[in-house]
Amino acid sequence: MGYSCASPPLTPLVSEPPASRPLHRAAAQPADKSPDRRGLFERLVEFLSPGPDSTDELMATLADAEQRELIAPESRVMLEGVLRMAEMSAGDVMVAAPRMDLLAIDAPYDELLASVIETGHSRFPAYEGQRDNVIGILMAKDLLKLQRSPDLSLRTLLRPAVFVPESKGLNELLRDFRANRNHLAMVIDEFGNTAGLITIEDVLEEIVGEIEDEFDQEATAADNGIYTLADGSHRVAGDTDISAVNQIFGTQLPEDAFDTIGGLISHELGHVPRRGESAEAGGLQFQVMITRGGAVRWFRVGRQPPPAAGPD
Repeated sequence: MGYSCASPPLTPLVSEPPASRPLHRAAAQPADKSPDRRGLFERLVEFLSPGPDSTDELMATLADAEQRELIAPESRVMLEGVLRMAEMSAGDVMVAAPRMDLLAIDAPYDELLASVIETGHSRFPAYEGQRDNVIGILMAKDLLKLQRSPDLSLRTLLRPAVFVPESKGLNELLRDFRANRNHLAMVIDEFGNTAGLITIEDVLEEIVGEIEDEFDQEATAADNGIYTLADGSHRVAGDTDISAVNQIFGTQLPEDAFDTIGGLISHELGHVPRRGESAEAGGLQFQVMITRGGAVRWFRVGRQPPPAAGPD
């Protein structure tokens, strides 16, 4: 008895789709239209929702971004420093002429070396005759060359001095410092007189905050932070002792409640002072010139004008 080789036809495992089911035609559509439509929509949203219209609004946006933890507090401080720096000039952050550490070109070598060791700077303006007559910049390390060659003229070691006006913007000045590989510039006023000096460190401090070294604390302690400006007003550091202000201006500001003039003015205003704000105390007008890290770095101080006489 044999087995038949014939078998019924096999049924396919996967059936054909019914004729009524619509075929999937996604592959037939152009693949690049959807991304284009999405990109156009995003551009329209950006166009219809403009960003901040002023620096103050941008500052508020950065503060909001910090609160939502989108940026770190340090990043916000640096970004705000960049924005403030765009509105500042060399005259706002320079070291005033009375505070400059200069070297006399004709001074003995031992005297020059003692000045370099005492101040701790790496670059010094060198002058001849009067302090206003700056003839070049001396690198502290170049003094070592005189030890090997005592007959070498100090004038041959001087590097050219760069002069900039007080009105030169810090953005432009920083660009020049980087392009010319220069770290120090002399600042002159509108009459061509030496108003002070500015370094690349002074510019960068407006972005990253105070850059201190082991010499800064000693220099600050030996200085009262009060300087006379060309127009007769004064520049006063925010951390100046109130006792020093009373001594210089002959005022009687309270010395028991606050240690520094910045703390006193903050109390008078009722908030952390902002650049451009003014306050009156002890017959003096205090205008905030520069703030940094939530504190005032410099005030412009002048006497209050006498009250106008009445009609009688």
